[in-house]
Amino acid sequence: MSKKLFIQTLGCQMNDTDSKHIQAELEKHKGYSSTQNIEDADLIIINTCSVREKPVQRLFSEIGQFNKKKKDGAKIGVCGCTASHLGEDIIKRAPYVDFVLGARNISKIKDVVDIKGSVEISIENDDSQYEFAIANNNNFRTSVNISVGCDKECTYCIVPSTRGDEISIPPFMIVSQIQKAVDNGVVEVALLGQNVNSYGKRFSNNTAKYSFTQLLQDISKIDGLKRIRFTSPHPLHMDDDFIEEFARNPKISKCIHMPLQSGSSNILKAMKRGYTKEWFLNRALKMRELIPDLRITTDIIVAFPGETHEDFLDTLDVVNQVKFDQIFNFKYSPRPNTKALELKDLEIEDSIGSERLDELIELHKRYLEKSMPDMIGKTVNVLVESLKPNGEVSGYTDNYFLVFTKGSDELLGKFVNVKITSATRTALKGEIVE
Repeated sequence: MSKKLFIQTLGCQMNDTDSKHIQAELEKHKGYSSTQNIEDADLIIINTCSVREKPVQRLFSEIGQFNKKKKDGAKIGVCGCTASHLGEDIIKRAPYVDFVLGARNISKIKDVVDIKGSVEISIENDDSQYEFAIANNNNFRTSVNISVGCDKECTYCIVPSTRGDEISIPPFMIVSQIQKAVDNGVVEVALLGQNVNSYGKRFSNNTAKYSFTQLLQDISKIDGLKRIRFTSPHPLHMDDDFIEEFARNPKISKCIHMPLQSGSSNILKAMKRGYTKEWFLNRALKMRELIPDLRITTDIIVAFPGETHEDFLDTLDVVNQVKFDQIFNFKYSPRPNTKALELKDLEIEDSIGSERLDELIELHKRYLEKSMPDMIGKTVNVLVESLKPNGEVSGYTDNYFLVFTKGSDELLGKFVNVKITSATRTALKGEIVE
C-alpha cells in the first residue's frame, strides 16, 4: 500500500502551486498518494502564509489540532512563508513537527521528509531551473510559476524576506511545462509571480534579454491553449507594450489584478510602491478605454501608518474612478522584518482603521449592487469547472465572472454559452444556450 499524504494550503495561488509541486515530488520520489482524510495520512503538511498576522497565529493552533488527529507514526511538516521566517522556532514551539521547509526550498521536499528535525529555509536557494515532477491531477486548468522571489521593497511586505530575490524561470521551461499540460487536456493556464510583469529582469542561466510581453506572445502560440491568466502584475511595470499586447491578444483573459494598495501618492511613497495616484489612474483608465469588457481587481490597505483622512479620501477617489470589479480589502497589519515597523509612532488607531475599512467595503458593495444587474440578459462564454450538489455547475467567463447554470459532470472542462438571468454582488446565474 502506498503512503498517504494530506496537504493543507494557506495563502496565495503561488502556495497552491507549491503544494502541487510538493505532492508531485513526493508521488514520484517517495511513493505517496494524496488523501483528504487527516486520520489516514502518513504525512501531514501545512503550507503556510505569512503576509497577514492571522494566518501565522492560526498556524500553531492548526498544528496542535493535526497532532491530536494524526495516526500513530504519522509525520507533520511545515512549509511555505511562515516556515521561512520562523524556521527552527516552529519545532521549538511544537516539538512534534518533523521538518520545516521554506518557500524557496520546495525542491528539497524529497530530501527532508525522512529526516527528523530537518530545517531548510535558505532564501538564497535557487529552484528556478529545477524541473519539478508533474502531479497526477486530471484537470483542465493549471498554474505555472514564472519567477520566484521579489526585488521590491514595499515597506509593509514580508515576502522578500521569505522568498528571497527575484529570479525568472527560463522561458523554454515555462513553455515546455505548459505544452505538457495542454497535451494532458489543460485549456487554461495561470502564470504566477510576485510581480509577473517584471519577468526577465534576472535569470540564473544565460537567457538573453526577454520580457513578460514576449513570454505572453510565445505562450499564446501553443495550440490547444485557450486562455491565459496571470497574477499579479505591478502597476509600475505596466508599460504601453504590455497594455497593448494585453488588449489585442485574444487568448489573454480580460481580467487584470492591479494592486493599488493606496490611492494617496504620499502613502504610496511611504509604502515604496514606486508609482503615484496619477500613474495608476492613467494605466487603469487606458486599459478601460482599450478593452470595453475589462474587469479590474485590486488590493487595498487602509490605515497604513501616517494615513490621514485626506489620504483615505484619495483611495476612495481612485475606487470611484476605476470602478474595481473586486477588491481585497485589508487593514494594515505590522509584519516582522518590514520597514513599516519603523513607523510605529504613526500607526493609526484600530477603531479608525476599522471605520475606514467598513466605509471602503460599503462603497464597493454599492457599486456592485448597481453594476452586476447590468449583466442580466447578456450571453457569456463559460469554462465549466465545478459540479455543485444541487444539479448545477459553475465556471468562469473570459473576464472572470463566476457563473452558475444547470448541468452535469459531462460539461466539466467544456466551454458553453450561458444567457444570464440573475445576478448577485459576487456571481451570475443563467441558462445554457446554443
